[in-house]
Amino acid sequence: MSYNVLMIPTIEEITALVSNIKEKDKNLIKRAYLFAQKAHEGQVRKSGDPYFTHVANTAKNLADLGMRAKTISAGLLHDVLEDANVTEGELRKEFGDDIVEMIKGVTKLGTVKYHGVERNVENLRKFFVSVAKDLRVLVIKLADRLHNMETLEHVRPDKQKRIALETLEIYAPLANRLSMGKLKGKLEDAAFKYAYPKEYEEVKKLLLEKKDAKEKYLIEVKDKILEMIKEEKIKNAKVDYRQKHLYSLWKKLIKYDMDISKIYDI
Repeated sequence: MSYNVLMIPTIEEITALVSNIKEKDKNLIKRAYLFAQKAHEGQVRKSGDPYFTHVANTAKNLADLGMRAKTISAGLLHDVLEDANVTEGELRKEFGDDIVEMIKGVTKLGTVKYHGVERNVENLRKFFVSVAKDLRVLVIKLADRLHNMETLEHVRPDKQKRIALETLEIYAPLANRLSMGKLKGKLEDAAFKYAYPKEYEEVKKLLLEKKDAKEKYLIEVKDKILEMIKEEKIKNAKVDYRQKHLYSLWKKLIKYDMDISKIYDI
């Protein structure tokens, strides 16, 4: 079976995202990486890619979110108890109690299923119980969900819809409550096209049509702000900009009962 090896982040790519990483932390991540790689050997995803692709990308997401070595390692190992021939005792001996408890917490969160709006409160309570015990467990689950959303095309359509709605109504709001706005936006945009495909295509089309004009406006605003900063003799200032996420734009259109053609009036 052939697959794109570039889809699997290397140890170096993951550790490079960790600021001020110590050698012992690099070694921990490397051990977890190799352990998970061996544990998931021969397992494949619905896409046909090695299962290890998923856990390696989950770990990369965690590193990108600013997590430390133990959490990243737990991300690499988060499925070995449930999906590989590894015992809890083996894992504790190799990686210690802290990492094992995180993995067990992620496994428990995996039992929470989406059953529609009326069940959201119950689901959220379960998530918050986990947060109260160990915030890292929830962050691992969010990083795991992000990669699953980015590869959702390989899941059958009825499951795509359920998983996308679950992401929009449970996971993205939790990322927002954790002040992870960038992650929230990624989760929402990845889910938007499966939960509301018609609306997604309409918003995407309009944004593409007016992209150049909007980009020009943003650059002009950025230059003006930089000029003002220079006049005030403020040092080491940085100004950046980005387009709004597709889903958040669509939600605002609905909130203010605006026609979709008015998307740039928001």
